[in-house]
Amino acid sequence: MANINNTYDESQIQVLEGLEAVRKRPGMYIGSSGPKGLHHLVYEIVDNSIDEALAGYCTEIKVELLPGDVVCVSDNGRGIPTGIHPTEGISAATVVYTKLHAGGKFGGGGYKVAGGLHGVGASVVNALSEWLELTVKDGKNVHFQRFERGKYSEPLKIIGETNETGTTVKFKADPEIFEETTHYDYEILLKRLREQAFLNAGIKIIFSDLREDGSQNTETLYYQGGIREFVTHIHTTRGLDVINENVIYISGTQGTSSAEIAMQYNDSYNELILSFANNIHTVDGGTHEAGFKNALTKVFNEYGKKFGLIKDTDKGLIGDDVREGLTAVISVKLENCEFEGQTKGKLGNTEVKAFVENLVTEKLMCYFEENPAVARSIFDKAVSAQKAREAAKKARELSRRKSAMERDSLPGKLADCSESDMRYTEIYIVEGDSAGGSAKSGRDRRYQAILPLWGKMLNVEKARIDKVYGNEKLMPVVTALGTSIGEDFDITKLRYGKVIIMADADVDGCHIRTLLLTFFFRFMKPLIANGNVYIAQPPLFKVSRGKQVRYAFSDAERDRYIAELSGDGNAKVDVQRYKGLGEMDPQQLWETTMNPETRTILKVEMEDAARADEIFTILMGDKVAPRKEFIEKNAKYVQNLDI
Repeated sequence: MANINNTYDESQIQVLEGLEAVRKRPGMYIGSSGPKGLHHLVYEIVDNSIDEALAGYCTEIKVELLPGDVVCVSDNGRGIPTGIHPTEGISAATVVYTKLHAGGKFGGGGYKVAGGLHGVGASVVNALSEWLELTVKDGKNVHFQRFERGKYSEPLKIIGETNETGTTVKFKADPEIFEETTHYDYEILLKRLREQAFLNAGIKIIFSDLREDGSQNTETLYYQGGIREFVTHIHTTRGLDVINENVIYISGTQGTSSAEIAMQYNDSYNELILSFANNIHTVDGGTHEAGFKNALTKVFNEYGKKFGLIKDTDKGLIGDDVREGLTAVISVKLENCEFEGQTKGKLGNTEVKAFVENLVTEKLMCYFEENPAVARSIFDKAVSAQKAREAAKKARELSRRKSAMERDSLPGKLADCSESDMRYTEIYIVEGDSAGGSAKSGRDRRYQAILPLWGKMLNVEKARIDKVYGNEKLMPVVTALGTSIGEDFDITKLRYGKVIIMADADVDGCHIRTLLLTFFFRFMKPLIANGNVYIAQPPLFKVSRGKQVRYAFSDAERDRYIAELSGDGNAKVDVQRYKGLGEMDPQQLWETTMNPETRTILKVEMEDAARADEIFTILMGDKVAPRKEFIEKNAKYVQNLDI
């Protein structure tokens, strides 16, 4: 037996100096060392330029993706101070790029409003870069310094003269840290930069992809209308018809804090609220979002009562009613942001809730009174949503009574598993009775449940929740999972740890997968957020020679197996193209698609809920033009469909 040293004393306590801690644990500072963390490097540097713009000293930011996935960010701000720091004894610019929690955002008067409050952005990017080059123009001289993995051999030096001001940062992410990839996704960066341009009206961001394999695109992002144009962009991109033609815009200040809200209603049944604090997307909401929602419900009910649209005996409108079809952008700028969580996903400043609520209550009521036709059209939509909600409530209660009267409330077509511990259980939602029969025969009955579906189910993108109850295609899924839907959804009642969609590898199968994913996203979103939804990957080909059998999931894999089994090329190799799951017998379906030891399943993840919302609206909505554009743009990523 190996000799294990159980000694734990002072000699085993490590002290990581400077930026060593960042390189040792990058996830603590940028979330991960995967693609998400890689793109975060760019955000950190751009945010510094945005902060300079918020201070009133920067009007233009250039972001370039250069050959070799080098990033260059430059602005025309004041330039990082280059003088000798009074306590560190080196240039202040060097301090910013080599010391954690060093910067002008801690109350020293450099910035009143800033997103990068932790003061680690520049130094973290430096630490996680193979190399970084800093150029500062102070109106007299051009200063330059090069770093390699966070360290420098020469101090900041003057390399020229200039009458311009600004900062340029050029860096290459370190492949030792980002082992998965150092390749930036143009669309991901474009979305973020466009967002920043919307949130800061009048700032020009020029984004160029100059890489060898890039699109060689240059986008100029400049929006004088700010978040009003943001809302318009969302509706145009998604092809949604609006109810109020003009975007409603509200803004105000309180002390050193400011808030602005842009909102517009569309004819869909979904809401989209994007909230920001100091340009940081608060994906989990917070006090600013809570204040807005409270005010919205209050204004609708007060308006309805004031003009006789709601009687005293009537039930009032609730939040879900008044937010149906709403697209809103909320942006607050604060001197001291208090975020909950390391990722800054939720704003915690308590005073902001009352500030935003009072602002919206006063100004939205004035807008409604001054624009009665707009107010009435929006109000009518909320009343329609209320009626649908009441209808859904009755349908839900009827469904519950019906289930209680039945001896077995589970769907008749469900072949359940014997195990009840959801750490091990999984349900296959299978397209077609034929494939369902094979899956039932081939499964491991201990922990695998099978629910066959037939035909195409309701497209919930075009329907309210009241249409889901009683739907013969969707309710068996709801009943089998046990969680209910919408506001009644309860993930603690989920009966299976994995919900696996298994459909044919053709266009119809893709459509069924998309319909199911749309349903999960709209009415059971925590399933996706919690990582419970998967997509099965059935093979496309069976390649065989005698008793030797290979299953191929792509054309390339098929060709490789043909070459492997044909030997000298003279032996006959049989190739079977599976048109559907029903063509596989139970044993084949088990071996290729259901056996945990050999199968491939894809986990459905949702890193960006707003982007997911946009895609579902485009693909499953009424408008053809946005869907056609999306398909043409992304067709290159689709493979192996039997079209």
